[in-house]
Amino acid sequence: MPRTSWRDAREASTSLGGGNRTLVGQALQEGFTSLAHATTEGRLESEILLARATGLSRTALLTHPEATLSLEQVETFRKWLTKRADGYPLPYLTNRVEFYGLEFSISPEVLIPRPETETLVDLALARKPKTIVDIGTGSGCIAIALALKLEQAQIFATDLSSSALRCAQENARRHGVSDRIHLIQCDLLSTLRGPVDLLVSNPPYIARNEWESLPTSVRCYEPRIALDGGDDGLAVVHKLLKQATRLLDTRGPVNHIPAQGLLIEIGATMGDRSSTLARSVLPS
Repeated sequence: MPRTSWRDAREASTSLGGGNRTLVGQALQEGFTSLAHATTEGRLESEILLARATGLSRTALLTHPEATLSLEQVETFRKWLTKRADGYPLPYLTNRVEFYGLEFSISPEVLIPRPETETLVDLALARKPKTIVDIGTGSGCIAIALALKLEQAQIFATDLSSSALRCAQENARRHGVSDRIHLIQCDLLSTLRGPVDLLVSNPPYIARNEWESLPTSVRCYEPRIALDGGDDGLAVVHKLLKQATRLLDTRGPVNHIPAQGLLIEIGATMGDRSSTLARSVLPS
């Protein structure tokens, strides 16, 4: 929704009349109350949703609590409150999320980027790779963050979902790197050939027996294909490791920073099992 000025919003607003008028301050309080059981950030999220519904900044809302909202704005805000109170993820309502200091468009077809995945970007940047493949790119957040920091790097980004690739393409255009990220629809690395410097991936790694313990917002609304790692959580990781052996140049070129490798995000308790699996699959 385009950002508008407070004066424009006031002129366009429609008074609901008499005691039925809804003021900004009343709407924010209603939002906080509605979201109290769904999130610890109810007040902030209420402000974000009302800002999105009105096209105004949070600052404008907070400094004009006496302003009247239009009927359309109130209806939109309450519809979003109901969905959020039921566990629907906030980024899917606002269609945006921040990752690595950048804003990305987001949709229910892609996994919501998490702050912990920023560590994957840091580790990749430290290797200064020249060619990178981001496997299961989703919104494109990893590939785009790397492209903006590594201006000479050649980056490939794969995903099985055409909807995810459209989202990644939109984000790449938004950040001005669409000419340096090659988007490929395939299953992990199935159509790619090596060698490459670095493979990075945030693959599905939730074990089946953990599924029901996930928060409602994750279990019911985020794409299962981006989360479900099979019976032990390592099914996709295993498949990825097997495919990776074709691409990694384990010898490394002369006078090149030793960047050949594979970086994979895994669950907090999967370290030993993942290391054992990698040693059994990858060449030493």
